[in-house]
Amino acid sequence: MHQPNLSIMKYSIIVPVFNRPDEVNELLSSLLGQTFTDFEVIIVEDGSQKTCEEVCKKYSNQLDLHYFMKSNSGPGQSRNYGAERAKGEYLLILDSDVVLPEGYLSVKSHLSAIEEELKREPADAFGGPDAAHESFSETQKAISYSMTSFFTTGGIRGGKKKLDKFYPRSFNMGIRRDVYMELGGFSKMRFGEDIDFSIRIFKANKRCRLFPDAWVWHKRRTDFRKFYRQVYNSGIARINLYKKYPESLKLVHLLPMVFTVGIIFLSLLFIIGLFVSFIPSDSYSLRMGGLSFCICAIAPILLYSLLILIDSTVQNKSIKIGFLSIRAAFVQLMGYGFGFIEAWWKRCIKGKDEFAAFEKNFYK
Repeated sequence: MHQPNLSIMKYSIIVPVFNRPDEVNELLSSLLGQTFTDFEVIIVEDGSQKTCEEVCKKYSNQLDLHYFMKSNSGPGQSRNYGAERAKGEYLLILDSDVVLPEGYLSVKSHLSAIEEELKREPADAFGGPDAAHESFSETQKAISYSMTSFFTTGGIRGGKKKLDKFYPRSFNMGIRRDVYMELGGFSKMRFGEDIDFSIRIFKANKRCRLFPDAWVWHKRRTDFRKFYRQVYNSGIARINLYKKYPESLKLVHLLPMVFTVGIIFLSLLFIIGLFVSFIPSDSYSLRMGGLSFCICAIAPILLYSLLILIDSTVQNKSIKIGFLSIRAAFVQLMGYGFGFIEAWWKRCIKGKDEFAAFEKNFYK
């Protein structure tokens, strides 16, 4: 990767985009609210059919904004494309579906997260957590709860409660430009390219840490079908990372797979118990045995669901979001689990490479 010889500014915000003009509009609007203005914005259109070019033109006189269109190659390579054209001392990598609070960059706000953290303790790379905005739909808030809750292993995504060492994620990541270039940017991995990059940051002994107040509003997926696809791909990514870095697979990464297998087992146990209970028989013990099977199978699922319901209801102050969070939690854990299992079968058992195993959706 070449490094341009251009005048240095503090931050370059890089956003890869694929068919998301409305999201880009909201993100750029939130950037207008930053009182700290020593930054540029680089929008990289990754072969979109529905472009955000007109949206970017609307903000071109209000922001130091650079819009680039390129052929589709995936988000990682689009970030590299933007980084090669960046001028900032630090690169801020954001997803198109985030919105920035007023104090994300601003040195005049008590929420001046990035500037204050860098002044307090310099870092080569960093990242922040995400949150749900009040305007988000109830489904989005439920999904946000699931992805950030300790009870769904969501703590690994960058909140204060973590089940594993913090790794910056590409929806909200910062890195010194010289370090980015030194490491060669994002790899060509389609799934898990951000974790791959974070692993390489640690392997290079760079200073990397969580900025807990540098949070963003993150819309995530707007319905459960899209959310399932997202977490399914995350499960695939974990196996891809394991194949590249065997030591990166930790116990916490196995939990969704264990949960998925457990739910399948309990469901089968419930069906067997139900079948036994309804078999015509004069044996009281047989019917009671079947009923016991049903209770043993359903009790753990109900208890876990109740835990999610109570915790989410308290956090979101809405029992409806609490119930939706139950669905979100199961979609998240089982979607990840099924992706993990399929990738393990294709890559570890059948020995396929990353592209051959998932050729149909490699760049989608």
